[in-house]
Amino acid sequence: MDISRRFGFIGLGNMGLPMATRLLAAGHAVTVWNRSADKAEELARAGAAVAAEPADVLRQAEVVGICVKDGAAVEQIAFGPGGLAEAGAAGQGRVVVDFSTISPGQARDIGRRLRELTGAGWLDAPVSGGVPGAERGSLICFAGGEAADLELARPLLAPLAARVTYMGPAGAGQTTKICNQMIVAVNVLTIAETYGLARKAGVDLGQLAPALAGGFADSQPLQIFGPSMAAGRFEPIRTAVELMAKDLGISQDMADELEAGTPVSGFCSALYQAIRAEHEDVFWGDVAGLVRLYR
Repeated sequence: MDISRRFGFIGLGNMGLPMATRLLAAGHAVTVWNRSADKAEELARAGAAVAAEPADVLRQAEVVGICVKDGAAVEQIAFGPGGLAEAGAAGQGRVVVDFSTISPGQARDIGRRLRELTGAGWLDAPVSGGVPGAERGSLICFAGGEAADLELARPLLAPLAARVTYMGPAGAGQTTKICNQMIVAVNVLTIAETYGLARKAGVDLGQLAPALAGGFADSQPLQIFGPSMAAGRFEPIRTAVELMAKDLGISQDMADELEAGTPVSGFCSALYQAIRAEHEDVFWGDVAGLVRLYR
């Protein structure tokens, strides 16, 4: 099979599994790897090839997507045992697209080191839209890196994202995603407070999100998570509270480094850490479960 039509995907969690599934559904040959084999086996039954290690994915595919939990996981995939770096010169001319949300500095460092070791290009291309967007192929993608690498990656991005915006050099995609997450993480805390207040005031919670739709208070998080808060429905986990906390932590590290004032998101970052310390059941669950703090 022509290598230009074979893609790779590493990380088959809540986001990665539907993304890789969409690549298969679009008719592409896909090689996958996942830390736990069961998710890879699920895709194998749908026609994917399963690699023994991440390096084999880069050897077999011209464009490789990664979608994992955090920077430590990306680092392990890139440079750990069997990692992408072990593909060596076989990575020449390939492009790795990291959909994970990690710090801009780490994205720049991983991309530089991987290019030196393998010749592969690196795009930091985090996405917004959550599991519903991954399932529908309607994700919004913020890309940082070499513009030429983005052009090579567009056939992989096409079935996954409704819009891809080139934000600039390496790290710019991650910076944009962290800005996005600052807004979202503060918003979902406010939505949870709103539902708590409305419930105690006797308002019909099922009518709250529809009533606010289209006004200045409306948002996708309100329309997605508000009905779940109203119904007390907190599973499955679509967007985890722990990831909100992780991303706000990155924003505060950036603010410290850049000497940027972020008092509101800084307060919310501290609040997420307090939730972790005092309400572990909420912290490790879906963001809709934040409403449980206000019962």
